[in-house]
Amino acid sequence: MPDLYSPIDPYDSGMLDVGDGHRVYWETCGNPAGKPALVLHGGPGSGCTVNARRYFDPGAYRIVLFDQRGSGRSTPHASNPGIDLSTNTTPHLVADIERLRQHLGIERWLVLGGSWGSTLALAYAEEYPERVTEMALFSIATTTDSEIAWITQGVGAFFPEAWSRFRAGVPEPYPDGSLVEAYHRLLMHPDAAIHEKAAQDWCDWEMAIVAVHPAHKPHPRYQDPAFRLGFARLVTHYWRNRAWLEDGVLMRNANRLAGIPGILIHGRLDIGGPLVTPWNLQRHWPGSELIVVGEAGHDARDPGMTESIVAATDRFA
Repeated sequence: MPDLYSPIDPYDSGMLDVGDGHRVYWETCGNPAGKPALVLHGGPGSGCTVNARRYFDPGAYRIVLFDQRGSGRSTPHASNPGIDLSTNTTPHLVADIERLRQHLGIERWLVLGGSWGSTLALAYAEEYPERVTEMALFSIATTTDSEIAWITQGVGAFFPEAWSRFRAGVPEPYPDGSLVEAYHRLLMHPDAAIHEKAAQDWCDWEMAIVAVHPAHKPHPRYQDPAFRLGFARLVTHYWRNRAWLEDGVLMRNANRLAGIPGILIHGRLDIGGPLVTPWNLQRHWPGSELIVVGEAGHDARDPGMTESIVAATDRFA
């Protein structure tokens, strides 16, 4: 992954009690007196990565990362037996962000988010625009009905072999005509053989549709059964509920971001999340700029993506 800043360790970290039995892991890196910046990871359910710290100049930024409910080092983890996901929703995550900001004594911060993290960033910034100085979003999604339908079915036209295997992972006929609903039921099944196979099938599909370059290698975290199960459970939980967002609301309310500078970074080859989403967002968001990375797909490790993300945070430093 080229052109990242050098690896750094957190100078502080902790577990924040956010209620409902949840404790979220957070960490701060870089310069304690630097410009505050919040990182929102993807998924839902991916958790923070060490490379996310490296998108920022550590001398200029106070970098805040946290694992969203049910993911990473936060507890309880979504892979736990009998896990209750009812208090893991977008409004809960938005409230957690505000609680963390207050806990850390930060008045305003830059918000960076990729993939699902861009949806969450938009939801947070439209709710609390006065708390956001700038935004840098990449591999942008707004989690609409049409986006979910595309990523679970329509994009299969480009990956017919992988989609056939993905479709074969659920019984015929599947409930409510929804692959997301069918997979979620399998993922929540108490039988380990059933939910572990569903998690593998789901993650195989997710990995297939981001592999737009012949040399693409899946992120090593997909080798961890607990990661696969927690990740797949949370993705399907959020998608079956349309992320608790009125369809298209993030686009309609983007005018609330007027006055917040935004850089939108998206791969031209992002087949699972087509460019039309950030293109439309840029048209609705006064003061935003769209950067199209010609050789990149959805993965932040694709050619040109890392450099573009780092250039955005450098510009705002």
